[in-house]
Amino acid sequence: MAPIDKIIHERARLMILTYLASNEKQEISFNELQDNLEFTSGNLSVQLKKLNEANYIEIHKTFKDNKPYTTIQVTPEGTEALNAYINDMESIINALKGQPEQQQRNGS
Repeated sequence: MAPIDKIIHERARLMILTYLASNEKQEISFNELQDNLEFTSGNLSVQLKKLNEANYIEIHKTFKDNKPYTTIQVTPEGTEALNAYINDMESIINALKGQPEQQQRNGS
């Protein structure tokens, strides 16, 4: 089994990536993320920076009504990494339950 992606494994970053990947909108505003995930602006900024450095998200800064406006979107690499992380977690859970991976994937 491959090592767990420690960037995604951290709870706050997992919440952010999951929110972005499961949302119908392509880009989510910083304020929407902050409000819905109940993070402080400082904590959210730090976590977004780490995800951005890993190329899991893109951050776009513009102005809206003469105020700074930041939007975030998940990248294809971020979606791929999140899916791999979920598969890894499922494998670990199945192993703990004593169910081989192949048996689970075949629906047995």
